[in-house]
Amino acid sequence: MLWLMVTGLAGWVSLRLCGWEPKFFWSQLVSFTPYAAALSLVPLAFAVVLRAGPLLVAALVVTGAFAVTVLPRVVPESNPRAGGPVLRVMAVNLLHSSVLPPVLVDAVERDRPDVLHLLEFTNLMRERVDGLGLGRLLPYKIVLPGTNSEGAAIYSRYPLRPADTPIQAPAFKDSPRHLPAVVTLPGGQEVELVAVHACAPSEGWRTACWAPSIRALPPAGGRLRVLAGDFNSTLDHVVLRDLIATGYRDAADVTGKGLSMTWPYYEQPRLFPKVAIDHVLADRRIAIRSFQTLRLPRTDHRATLTELVLP
Repeated sequence: MLWLMVTGLAGWVSLRLCGWEPKFFWSQLVSFTPYAAALSLVPLAFAVVLRAGPLLVAALVVTGAFAVTVLPRVVPESNPRAGGPVLRVMAVNLLHSSVLPPVLVDAVERDRPDVLHLLEFTNLMRERVDGLGLGRLLPYKIVLPGTNSEGAAIYSRYPLRPADTPIQAPAFKDSPRHLPAVVTLPGGQEVELVAVHACAPSEGWRTACWAPSIRALPPAGGRLRVLAGDFNSTLDHVVLRDLIATGYRDAADVTGKGLSMTWPYYEQPRLFPKVAIDHVLADRRIAIRSFQTLRLPRTDHRATLTELVLP
């Protein structure tokens, strides 16, 4: 039984390290790599107790491979020199706008983001939060109208304008969409923002939509850019790692909070395993001062709040 566990886990970590993502359910399964890493300690412990030499060697190799993959996420990284404006970015998936509008407005008033990305944002939610004074706290906005999962919005303390180039993501009926914009900070510095909502790698058209919707996101370079929202991908998905490799850094990973799980929470058993699919990717020239996840009732995602310092 222990050899079967080691063999299965060896196959898991080998697929993860080589980046090949076969078409069975690997795109969902690979999200749980941190749990597989923890499980790899079980045969290792039994091998030590049983003094089973060959099994111990094999288990050590597998656990070591998982450690190389997972442990860097809990080790904080250094930041580039940055002495420019501070930008606080909050991103929330509202679960078809199920979050109560007063709760959302109270969270903005309490946590004081400069920019707010709202996903699964309906026109009804727009009317309600504006009526409760969200526009007073964050007076500038760009809204991508929609119902259920495809709507999005960016609210800002500072002037906003549409991005120069729209994001050409795959278009399917009721599919989520990315919303790009440019914010102008005091002093005139501009930063491109993208409220990210990728397709989920679940079933049917969503599987065909998932990876292309992430590849459609703009690579780093040129104007400073921050991508924040629901990527429906973890750091164990090669498509997200490829995007980061263009010149971004993941805020949770940089601050040593890469194992902060963000989904699913609403109406799920307490012990149901969670995964980290909500991210903030900042251009590598930007310093990441802090990252945290926030609980908002009636959504299955944790909100993210990130404090950035621009060069």
